[in-house]
Amino acid sequence: MCLGIPGRVVEIVEGYADQLALVDVEGARRRINVGMLDSPPAAGDWVLLHMGFAMEIIDEAKAAEALSGLQLMGSGAGEPAAVEAQQPFVRRRFEVRGVVQGVGFRPFVYVTASELALTGSVANTGSGVVAEVEGDATSVAEFGRRLRAGPPPPAAVESVTETDQPPTGGAEFVIADSRAAGRVRTLVSPDTAVCRDCLAELRDPADRRYRHPFITCTHCGPRFTIVTGVPYDRAATTMAAFEMCDNCRAEYGDPRDRRFHAQPISCHACGPRLELVGANGKVVREGEQALRVARRLLAEGKIVAIKGLGGYHLACDARDEAAVSELRSRKHRGGKPFAVMVANLGAAEELVTVTDDERALLTGPRAPIVLLPRRAPAAGAGLADAVAPGNPDLGVLLPYTPLHVLLFGIGDDAPGPDALVMTSGNRSGEPIVTDDTKALTELAPLVDAWLRHDRPIRVPCDDSVSRFVAGAELPVRRSRGYAPLPLALPFDIPPLLATGADLKNTCALGEGGYAWVSQHIGDLDDLSTVDALTGTAAHLGLLTGVEPGQLVADAHPGYRSGAWARTHARGRAVRTVQHHHAHIASVLGEHGIGPGESVIGFAYDGTGHGPDGAVWGGETLIADYKSYRRAAHLAYVPLAGGDASVRRPYRMALAHLHAAGIAWDERLPAVAACPAKERDVLAHQFATDFGCVPTSSMGRLFDAVASLTGVRHEAAYEAEAAIALEGLARSAPDDATGGGYVFALDVPAEPGADEPVVADSAPVIRAVVSDVRAGLPPGLIATRFHAAVAALTVELAQLCRERTGLGVVALGGGVFQNALLLESTQQALRAEDFTVLRPRLLPPNDGGIAFGQLLIAASG
Repeated sequence: MCLGIPGRVVEIVEGYADQLALVDVEGARRRINVGMLDSPPAAGDWVLLHMGFAMEIIDEAKAAEALSGLQLMGSGAGEPAAVEAQQPFVRRRFEVRGVVQGVGFRPFVYVTASELALTGSVANTGSGVVAEVEGDATSVAEFGRRLRAGPPPPAAVESVTETDQPPTGGAEFVIADSRAAGRVRTLVSPDTAVCRDCLAELRDPADRRYRHPFITCTHCGPRFTIVTGVPYDRAATTMAAFEMCDNCRAEYGDPRDRRFHAQPISCHACGPRLELVGANGKVVREGEQALRVARRLLAEGKIVAIKGLGGYHLACDARDEAAVSELRSRKHRGGKPFAVMVANLGAAEELVTVTDDERALLTGPRAPIVLLPRRAPAAGAGLADAVAPGNPDLGVLLPYTPLHVLLFGIGDDAPGPDALVMTSGNRSGEPIVTDDTKALTELAPLVDAWLRHDRPIRVPCDDSVSRFVAGAELPVRRSRGYAPLPLALPFDIPPLLATGADLKNTCALGEGGYAWVSQHIGDLDDLSTVDALTGTAAHLGLLTGVEPGQLVADAHPGYRSGAWARTHARGRAVRTVQHHHAHIASVLGEHGIGPGESVIGFAYDGTGHGPDGAVWGGETLIADYKSYRRAAHLAYVPLAGGDASVRRPYRMALAHLHAAGIAWDERLPAVAACPAKERDVLAHQFATDFGCVPTSSMGRLFDAVASLTGVRHEAAYEAEAAIALEGLARSAPDDATGGGYVFALDVPAEPGADEPVVADSAPVIRAVVSDVRAGLPPGLIATRFHAAVAALTVELAQLCRERTGLGVVALGGGVFQNALLLESTQQALRAEDFTVLRPRLLPPNDGGIAFGQLLIAASG
């Protein structure tokens, strides 16, 4: 007996790639999925049906046998059983929100509907994706389940809303034109690294995209940086000007193809073009020749500007000392480390040590620069010393675009460098260059040639920087690969725009249950960077549809980010937020801490405006989103000359010596480093407080200790002295903390709201000076100092727990970019049964400030 329902094929339904047929079942016509058959049936064929699928092509005799079997199973004489009762057709609308545009979501919906023999349509909207499907109730319900459970890997479904609609009939499922009616809010995907399938085609001489520098599919390539509007369709990207060839258009329209509705799709015939521009500003090579000559120039020690996804890079051979030094000189880079792009993971592992977690981060779709501990190089096999002078870590990234892969060479390509310096294409202090005309003028003093293409970049987006600390990712710069992914909020907020801080600026928009933190913008020291903030806020508003009714800024009266907020308020209120409160609120928000929940927050950084007019930075706060109380802080020392003391750590060393009552002995490295005339001026300032601001900054304390130990007396870039001190501490023996240093605590007997505990660093400074005079190695002193800061944090946390009963600690501020300090502090706190919250999704530095500002402003 044949088990199943027999039916006769009427026709194959067009538009479903031979996967759907109209089948007559005992006089009733049904749409049936025939995709499980070895080959499509023809009109007139009999098929055996089970659970809505055609399982087998049968002849007429077997069809009669199957029908007879159904009749024998009937419950009444001569009545066939309803083995598979005809279900009523239903139509349902599915509104999907999340990262669902530019990630192959509509093709996924199309294929899913086809597999379930459903008719209807799918389209991008201003809010995400909307699909309407019609068919039997079981298949429609299964469609909804698959939408939620099985979207393509780049997608992130935030919500699915279902509403029943009246059936309309129809015989096909289509991808409809995008609709932008109503309010626009689209979660556009970040740019992602080239995928394995595209890489395989790039290297395959038989593939029509062999060596195509712009190969992409629904799983990889540019997204955020090419979006000009919403909904996300080709017409709303910078690929709109590139008319698809017939072959690409066929792939674009084929639901079985990996490039089905991939908006950046192109090939050699219809895609962007490469060209090499020489030092005279003229195009000298195009296409493959441009690539080959660029590789040769790099091998010859030249500096080449390379146009990427989110802007230009400046590149040179990372093993060529002269080339790297020349790039450093032309860019006025000082000693700030360069990032290095290596040809493959094997080349990376020759330069740095890599854990499994770090390997996954390097090779994943986000492909950030990952900070990794350097290996001792084999003879003649290392990088140029000028790449990252004196730094224990190396920022490493792998090729993340097909152009990068081709630049290193594939197949029989002439050999070129296997490690390239890849630094942002800009003049120091300015935003990354994206415009081709500006690149020719602004980068001309820095490079010998330009390798560029004609696909415009809509959004500037630097490389992200990250590291792994204590089992979790610690972002240092959140940009390409991460922005503009939304962050879930612990409570709903009104529409707000936060302008962040002046260093490592990002802005953020928030409304409802989500916030969008922008890509890295930069330090607001230059008018062009302030202009970049304007453009970034506008573009983020376009994508999210958030129309802020209030702006939020840092409370520092002199910050440019605050001035920008006031200038762009246009009658809206501007709320100011204390800097260190925002650091803690940012950490609370990413961990989902609810409103009204208080924590013990440690905000350690270099600079933040305090309401008492001092420069804060070594703060212990009892905080929730709405308010904070200063529970403890480092004792104030004089900060003379503001930025001058930031750039010259020896000035902070002298300030701490003065505060500790230690004479300025020229045998101490920090004192010797300060010119005699400058010492005289500082002595007068410290004695009279002229030109001095009190500071409790932990960052400046790290600077002071770095100078006292002779590690670094001047800083060419932010935190250079602290980074060097951390490197020395990490290289010291594991048992080097013996004879450690201890801060003195001034604890009020009955502290009130205005009486914080004061942690005096003077005993630590005296111990450091004693060890320096005793000739102890700087690495040992650095290790003892790090241990002292971690121990101080635990002791203050215990004091706060005793007085408040709180047991949750949040760690924020740029000092916690220090991997050694973060890991040791986290371990020590957990050993004392504290729950520790540390940054994982946003940087601990000022790049995460805007997120905290949103949450504080929304809390009243």
